[in-house]
Formats: sequence, C-alpha cells, structure tokens
Amino acid sequence: MLAEDSALLREGLTHILTHFGHSVRAVADAAELLAAVAQETPDAVITDIRMPPDFRDEGLRAALRLRRLHPGLPVLILSQYVEHTNAAELVETGPGIGYLLKDRVGDVTEFLAALDQVAAQGTVIDPDVVRRLLTRRRLRTTLERLTPRERDVLALMAEGRSNTAISRRLAISDAAVAKHVNGILTKLDLPPAPDDHRRVLAVLTYLRA
Repeated sequence: MLAEDSALLREGLTHILTHFGHSVRAVADAAELLAAVAQETPDAVITDIRMPPDFRDEGLRAALRLRRLHPGLPVLILSQYVEHTNAAELVETGPGIGYLLKDRVGDVTEFLAALDQVAAQGTVIDPDVVRRLLTRRRLRTTLERLTPRERDVLALMAEGRSNTAISRRLAISDAAVAKHVNGILTKLDLPPAPDDHRRVLAVLTYLRA
C-alpha cells in the first residue's frame, strides 16, 4: 500500500515497485490510506508524512493508527522531513518500522532492500533521522532540569518578553525573575557569553525541544 500525494512520485514509485514484482495499491492521502487498509490489509505500507488536507503530519498519524489497529504491520515512512512529534512514538511501536529521507535514498536497490527489511520485521532508520530524534530527546531531558516556575519564565522569554513583562505576567518581582533567568542559564549548561546572547540560546533550546 503506497500513500503519496505527489502524482509524479506516486506513479514513479508504483512503476518501480511493480517492475520488481510487487503488487501495489496507491492512494493520495492519509484518509484514503486508512480506508484502503481497512478493506485489505497489505503486506507493507509506504507513506509520506505531509499530505492533504493540512500538509502537516497526516501520514505519520495514520501510520501510528495503523500500527495500533494492526500490530506489527510493516510501515516505511518515506519523506523529506523529520517530524519529531510522533516519529519517536512510531519507532517505539516495535520492529517492522522504517524511516527514510527521500533526498538521502541513494538508489533504487537501497530503497527496495530497506522495504524488504521492514517487511521482514526489521527496522531501518536513516542515520540523520536518528541524530535529530536523539538531539530533540536530549534537549527535552535538559529542560526537565528546570523547575515548573523556570519553565514558565523560559516560555515567556520565548515569546520575546522582557524581565519586567515576565514579572507582571507571573505576578512576581523583577528580582525573582532575574533569579529564575539565572537558574535557567545555569541549568541549561550554556557556554560563557554575554547574558543577552545566552538568553537567546536558552530560547533556542526551548524551541528546539
């Protein structure tokens, strides 16, 4: 089962897979994918992530739903993007999962070998995907060092608010805000730099996580 909204890529992949002996049913969006799998459970699913109607993570959410409905169903994500929100959750559903970046697939043979491995309940994850997911998890772990109040302050810093504006929003003193900001900069292990620059680095850490 192939879910890909780009007509050219959908037709190209269908041609390649058919040429190498696979029977393919192709659909154009996540809703069609869910409906098609409900009619006939395939040996494997290949899906993009961003598809109609919103072009966000429809394909990835559909993959997660399919894995819940059909435990062990082999799913190969083929996308231009690394979606952090649900990607780690998909990988954690067990074997039979693949995640390849379109621009990093070297040749047809490599792609077909990855599909075969996923269909055989193997796991194939592009190294760049692994690196980005691990980086995000490390950043989230770092943020867990902060107290709830420090996380509130950092969230307001990310909105571009000054210390005075933060103190008004949280109904605490300027001195308390300054203390929280200093705690944030210390706990995030930011490199020595002017405070304004470290403040920006703290916000970037928050946004990345």
